[in-house]
Amino acid sequence: MKTYSVAVVGTGAVGQTMLKVLEERNFPVGKLKVLATSRSAGKTVTFRDEEYVIEETTPASFAGIDVALFAGGEASKIYGRAAVEAGAVVIDNSNNFRMDPEVPLVVPEVNPQDVRWHKGLIANPNCSTIQMVVALKPIYDAAGIKRIVVSTYQAVSGAGQEAIDELRQQSRQVLAGEEVTGKVFPWQIAFNCLPHIDVFLENGYSKEEMKMVNETKKIMGDDQIQVTATTVRVPVFNGHSEAVNVETREKLTAAAARELLRRAPGVVVVDDLEAKAYPLAIQADGRDEVFVGRIREDFTIANGLNMWVVADNLRKGAATNAVQIAELLVQEGLL
Repeated sequence: MKTYSVAVVGTGAVGQTMLKVLEERNFPVGKLKVLATSRSAGKTVTFRDEEYVIEETTPASFAGIDVALFAGGEASKIYGRAAVEAGAVVIDNSNNFRMDPEVPLVVPEVNPQDVRWHKGLIANPNCSTIQMVVALKPIYDAAGIKRIVVSTYQAVSGAGQEAIDELRQQSRQVLAGEEVTGKVFPWQIAFNCLPHIDVFLENGYSKEEMKMVNETKKIMGDDQIQVTATTVRVPVFNGHSEAVNVETREKLTAAAARELLRRAPGVVVVDDLEAKAYPLAIQADGRDEVFVGRIREDFTIANGLNMWVVADNLRKGAATNAVQIAELLVQEGLL
């Protein structure tokens, strides 16, 4: 089997999960580099029972690298182009290139064909967008989509390891009757919900909400879809949940939608109300599929559906999707 030289840039929650997923999915890694900031350089990580020393990222780090997985943040803005110039294909989990018309924005279950026109850079979509479009793709193909209204319930792991630590710390403080302290979120996150993810924009929406609006249209290849979003951070460690209302162009019953979703790649339908079976974040944790349930018709409009969509945001919402893109590149002979 042909193997590839792989660089993982970033050793936070997403970077660590990328290494885990590469190993679990047996991606043909021949040579591995783990890169990060000077703060992490010199530490070690384990991959396939071997220890790797984390190196400081520089423009020269990408010589001989076939594919570079950037975990997020500012790294790709600084080093992404240098990695491409060195001959690597960059798969970037940040927001730096997602809406660049020259950069494909790819979810393998939805628009795998878009990897074919990459020019060295491929963007990994926002976590909340990924799980929604995986669930909506079979509905879009069958009946078209006119409008999407989505409300998200996003886990703190989407804000990184420090956010996970803050929720754990604040939960202990609340239960102990102590003063609650924190620095990651603007308000207490333990036992609370914050309708505030990323910065607020002039239109009153948050940047996270507008990511869902714009990325959905680009991934689906349809600028006519109307999308509106409200994104909320909730005191869950891992696993994003979404209430999705969709207005289709043609009538699609709940039963028909349920059957389409059962056959869809990457989707697991959990929808048995008598058994109290519906998608839960604690059940999606550690899984790569997108879970869909509470599928029902919206009786306020002619062609409406409601559904509940849950996925592991560190895996399918970030690391797994990036590795799946790398697998696509191998399958298409593009590495």
